[in-house]
Amino acid sequence: MVEIKLWAPSAKTAHAVIVDPLPQQLSGRLDQPLSDEALASCQRLEMHKSGENFTISLPADTNYLLSIDDGSPRPDPRSAAQPWGVHGPSRTFDAGAYRWRTPQASHNVLGDVIYELHIGTFTSEGTLDSAIERLGHLKNLGVKTIELMPVSPFPGKRGWGYDGVYWYGVQESYGGPEALQRFVDAAHAQDLAVCLDVVYNHFGPAGNYAPTFAPFFTKKHTTPWGDAINLDDEGCEGVRKFIVEAALRWLRDFRIDALRLDAVHALIDDSPVHILAELSEKVDELEAELGLKKTLIAESDMNQPRMVLPVADGGLGIDGQWDDDVHHALHSYLTGETFGYYIDFGAPETLAKALEQVFVHDGCYSTFRKQDWGAPVPETLSRKRFVISTQNHDQVGNRGQGDRPEERLPQGLQAASAAILLLSPFTPMLFQGQEWATKGRFQFFTDHDASLGKDVSEGRMEEFGAHGWEEIYGENPWVPDPQSPETFEASTLDWDESRRGRHAEMLQWYKELILLRGELTDEQIKCDWGNGWFRMKSGGLTVVVNSDGEPDLIDQKPSEILASWGEVSYDDGRLRLGKDSVAILN
Repeated sequence: MVEIKLWAPSAKTAHAVIVDPLPQQLSGRLDQPLSDEALASCQRLEMHKSGENFTISLPADTNYLLSIDDGSPRPDPRSAAQPWGVHGPSRTFDAGAYRWRTPQASHNVLGDVIYELHIGTFTSEGTLDSAIERLGHLKNLGVKTIELMPVSPFPGKRGWGYDGVYWYGVQESYGGPEALQRFVDAAHAQDLAVCLDVVYNHFGPAGNYAPTFAPFFTKKHTTPWGDAINLDDEGCEGVRKFIVEAALRWLRDFRIDALRLDAVHALIDDSPVHILAELSEKVDELEAELGLKKTLIAESDMNQPRMVLPVADGGLGIDGQWDDDVHHALHSYLTGETFGYYIDFGAPETLAKALEQVFVHDGCYSTFRKQDWGAPVPETLSRKRFVISTQNHDQVGNRGQGDRPEERLPQGLQAASAAILLLSPFTPMLFQGQEWATKGRFQFFTDHDASLGKDVSEGRMEEFGAHGWEEIYGENPWVPDPQSPETFEASTLDWDESRRGRHAEMLQWYKELILLRGELTDEQIKCDWGNGWFRMKSGGLTVVVNSDGEPDLIDQKPSEILASWGEVSYDDGRLRLGKDSVAILN
């Protein structure tokens, strides 16, 4: 039996409506909820009230809806599965029924290589089970943690997952909740950790029935998505518990090793204890109970080291956080792009500051934000606590056309970018296909109903115009339609590409760099630069890049060349770097 728990603080009664036999409308995806007439013959079971919650136990694989005070039945906000889409009946799932084959073990997520992937486009089948077949590739690459973009049920079959509306469930087109358990089990069998991207800062625009039952939103704060999630207004205790219990469920019942918390700057909370600090303490308790390490990583653009400081020291207690400043500094330095949010980046000294001090905006003025931003990171704070990347779903997919740096950078600079990323003391993250320099794009795609889809497509066009992309795409550029199936299909990885020519060479280069990463002796990092060249000394290794396209001679203490791309030679205290080349020295 599976316990169903409904938080409905204002309700006097609640019923589970058993959707069996299935109405004729359930022949496929539903674009709106089942009507009261369609459900008239369904059995209604009274739920037990305890305080603000109602509970009932149902057999596994039961299709059901929930109703309060004899209102129209709606899907369960804690639904584990939505076989007919976000508007259809929920289905019970017994998370304890799965027979795990791999013993549980602790995984050190921070400090080793993370690999971000999107289940729907990682393989042509777009399922968790098909992704299992590619785990050997990731193991051979040297990856230690797989980061899954959100898997919670979202509208339709195509989407990034950030429009999810059931924070306890798994998207049906990916295979549903048991498929996620199989994936985690298979990953652990390869000694790969799994990090799950979770979104607690908003619900998607379609299929969100949680407010039907409880005060999930507040008008006290606003976010880019509208009214904020209620973390500090009347009734917030139930919302906070809803978030914490969702997070703990992934870590406990699905054996997820880490959670990536999406856009935590949009978790607006003026409570005495911030929701992130509360979550951190609850995860610590779970760690003690299980005897296993579980990791929390925050996506935050606030540039605040407080995010990863202990709660006892006034911090929020999160284990790690994304650091976009390193991405911006390196991308802008190599590509020359200095428009939009790249406006303060591009110079070698800016890249050096990002690598040496973590944040470029560390209390100084941000031109893009038009205000002082961030705070300095203490030298004693481990750089492993900061996740950096040269590509991720945001930095590729939110470009106007979803294009990758490979479309503009020569291969030597692609190789140089990888060397700085992977041989720095931070926690490096790769994005699917990056390791073989795929030319395939990752575009923004959705699968909403016609009305909402039209609004999304038009909104994407308006957003495009505000970012200044015409500087690289030219006037009146083409913008992919998020609703078009072709946009999704163009974003699916071509695995055959990884075995061809220069792509295969780049894949070998990434493998070589990840092996060299094992030779880093400490977190010390120091940078210098000259006319067209940049040098990073990191943990006993030195990376030297020629980025201006002209051969250059650089003074360099006697060193052994461990790896190189392009024309590189060393003679009599001088390192010669050819056009678009990189050398790694000990």
